[in-house]
Amino acid sequence: MTERQVWLARQHSFGQKAHMMISNPRSYVVISPCRNEAAYMRRTLDSVVAQSEPPALWVIVDDGSTDETPAILADYTAQHDWIRVVPKPDRGHRAVGPGVIEAFYAGLETVALSDYAYLCKLDLDLDLPPRYFEILMDRMEATPRIGTCSGKAYFRDGSGQLVSENIGDEMSLGMTKFYSVACFEAIGGFVREVMWDGIDCHKARQLGWAPVSWDDEDLRFEHLRPMGSSQQSIFTGRRRHGFGQYYMGTHPLFLIASAINKARQKPYVLGGLAMLQGYFGAMLRGVDQHGDTDLIAFIRGYQKRALRVGKARAVAEIEAERADLLNF
Repeated sequence: MTERQVWLARQHSFGQKAHMMISNPRSYVVISPCRNEAAYMRRTLDSVVAQSEPPALWVIVDDGSTDETPAILADYTAQHDWIRVVPKPDRGHRAVGPGVIEAFYAGLETVALSDYAYLCKLDLDLDLPPRYFEILMDRMEATPRIGTCSGKAYFRDGSGQLVSENIGDEMSLGMTKFYSVACFEAIGGFVREVMWDGIDCHKARQLGWAPVSWDDEDLRFEHLRPMGSSQQSIFTGRRRHGFGQYYMGTHPLFLIASAINKARQKPYVLGGLAMLQGYFGAMLRGVDQHGDTDLIAFIRGYQKRALRVGKARAVAEIEAERADLLNF
């Protein structure tokens, strides 16, 4: 057994022991960073309150909101003693990527994570179906290698029809990351940079876990603010996505293929070009990538294989190769 396998075995053993000490093995904590979400948050709050299995604790980090967010949160905390608010000072602007994760960790620092079996990072611009968390826990219990999972995001187009955001099955979605605590601790948590929600899934798969998202009707949720739209413009969001792919270590050929695919969605062509600008602009500036060189090599190996045989087959091959790392 290699040193890495020994370490992983210890991590799994720790996770099993921690799980055994939890009085409720389906106990989960939700942490929600938010800033100026008054336009959307009541639908999220109501949909979580209405869950068939609500969280044991919901920590909402108010990241310096200047709208009606604090008043709305006060209303809900007065009604539900399992909702807690952690206020942060106003930084003066909305910050995606590192700002969101900074706020997430401000909430996590107030939690004894070992008291819970599961952890969810949840945005406050979603409308979840009523059995959402129940079904996720059922599936993770049935397949313990699933370390992080989610349903699928849909948004309403100009005619009011729900349209899929078309995120691959091989990733859990960043706006509702549901984790086993054992997996979250094994990967070292989230990096504090754009593309944190891709790096975590690749790291989990590298260590033998199986990230996944499902498009079942009972797991589809409405994203009230479409992903990548940005508070400035959708082009800013696409450039940011391209930058994040560069930071993560995405292979240039894979990025180009992704941009071509994105160019077929609105805003046609220009959205894909904005991704390319974000990626190659960062490359030309010599921006640093994250420091996990083994993970970058792993990501690029997967991406090159995916270009040849497709994502589903590439993921299946990797997960089969690493099936014994966690000794499930």
